[in-house]
Amino acid sequence: MKLHASLLVAALLAAPAMPSLANTPAPAKAAAAKPDLAAGEARYTAMCAACHGADGNSGSPAYPKLAGQHPEYLAKQLQEYKSGKRANAVMQGMAAGLSDADMKNIAAWAASQKPKSGFAKDKELVSLGERIWRGGIADRNIAACAGCHSPNGAGIPAQYPRIAGQHADYTIAQLTGFRDGVRKNNVQMTQVAAKLNDREIRAVSDYAAGLR
Repeated sequence: MKLHASLLVAALLAAPAMPSLANTPAPAKAAAAKPDLAAGEARYTAMCAACHGADGNSGSPAYPKLAGQHPEYLAKQLQEYKSGKRANAVMQGMAAGLSDADMKNIAAWAASQKPKSGFAKDKELVSLGERIWRGGIADRNIAACAGCHSPNGAGIPAQYPRIAGQHADYTIAQLTGFRDGVRKNNVQMTQVAAKLNDREIRAVSDYAAGLR
């Protein structure tokens, strides 16, 4: 019996230690699925191209250019149209039938397209627009647009949209909407636009249209 006990102890000592459950690493989260650009193009062509242009460069100043826009921003806007957080009857109807995957695919495809340059039209206002864009209006605590949307209007991915080259008429409509409480899906922009008058909104919108 003593021999058997000795052999048992030896076997236990030689056996590899069982890993502690507390130290076992948790399984890695599944990687997020990559956007399907082909599916995004198909959906975009069927639903978006009529207003926003075949390549995302809208020819009408009433509709924004989507080419080159940050995909996170585009997907967020589609989600907020669908939920009603951003009010627009036409876009809410368009977004209603889109899944999250559809939105990500469309946004990724539009972002992959090359944006066409725009240009400023109002020579009298462009210098005012440049001053506001680059330096804000200090005595009224209006921050410079460049601080968030960058000096060249490229924006900051996943945070602030690209504004460079956007139709001035569309930007005017959005700033006015923020100021007047019509567009309510961005508190920061509502606070900024609330301090701008019509002339200043036109000026900064026209200046941004010419940024590259």
